Amino acid sequence: MRSIKQRLQWAEDRGVQFSEEKTIEKPRKSPRTSAIELQKVRSLVRAAEKSIAQGKIEEAERFFIQALTIHPHAYDVQAQLAKLYLTSDRESKAEALYRELLQDRDDVSFHANLGLAYYRQEKYVEACHAYQEALNRDPQTPERSAALGRACIAAKRFEEAAPLLEKASVRLSRDTVILHLLAECYLQLGYTEKAEETYRRINKLEPYDEEVKAKLLSLARV
Repeated sequence: MRSIKQRLQWAEDRGVQFSEEKTIEKPRKSPRTSAIELQKVRSLVRAAEKSIAQGKIEEAERFFIQALTIHPHAYDVQAQLAKLYLTSDRESKAEALYRELLQDRDDVSFHANLGLAYYRQEKYVEACHAYQEALNRDPQTPERSAALGRACIAAKRFEEAAPLLEKASVRLSRDTVILHLLAECYLQLGYTEKAEETYRRINKLEPYDEEVKAKLLSLARV
């Protein structure tokens, strides 16, 4: 399993009395006020994007949060903030935000990114579920199969991982990372012939990989 790990890299209180609820109508914003607020949100988002380009991650986070304070249901801003969390190693925050986003928007990228947030936290079963939802919505993209296959390996679901990685390797035939995962998956299942065949495919793509040569030599002795 060592080599696999190397390659596998989200009140109840008593005695409370409630007053009778009254419907309070919120004052409607004028078109001018809404336009001003929208302009402020756009300005804050541009500032956040500039901060990201400069590597000022905490500053970018503050700008995004300010934008959401003005417009709490700006899903595109929420998505940008969630991505910022995911790319700055704050997977638990990314997980929480993607789960919130998915309550209102059934977006394939949100499912995929939630899967990645789970995966990085070593919540592999949850990652499998999220990646499966992404694959269900986008079955023709081989990267979806590959991501789910990788999560299945991490969750030790080798029987489920093999066909997913096989499917991905047909379209991504030169992706040796996928081929390595597939070969190691076959070894875990005891499919030595398939493993040897897969290592030969890798050897053709990377003829100077000594690890692959050693694997082929070992399998030839079986």
